[in-house]
Amino acid sequence: MAFTGLIGLGSIGWHLARRQVGRPFWLVVALGIGVMAVQVILGLMAMNFEGIDPGNQHVFYGVVISFTLAFAYIYRSQFRKKPALYYGLLMLFLMGLGLRGIMAFGGNF
Repeated sequence: MAFTGLIGLGSIGWHLARRQVGRPFWLVVALGIGVMAVQVILGLMAMNFEGIDPGNQHVFYGVVISFTLAFAYIYRSQFRKKPALYYGLLMLFLMGLGLRGIMAFGGNF
């Protein structure tokens, strides 16, 4: 979660500084999204193999993260208008969902 938060804050700072986005920006954003997606997948595998019940809320936030990533992919053409701002906000939103998911571990609706 700290990594996605740092990427989010850095991206918004990049936007406020009015710097052009280049290859380093896209690599960091791709790495952040990839780390988040891998974390969800590894969490699913670990819970199934270990037989741990994470609770409904924890699973819900994992699914919301997956859907958020899917919608960000679908709307990527709109993100090209102000990429640093939009991807920065996306990363901060994913960080918040991840933190909420961690806090809800073991909880049920």
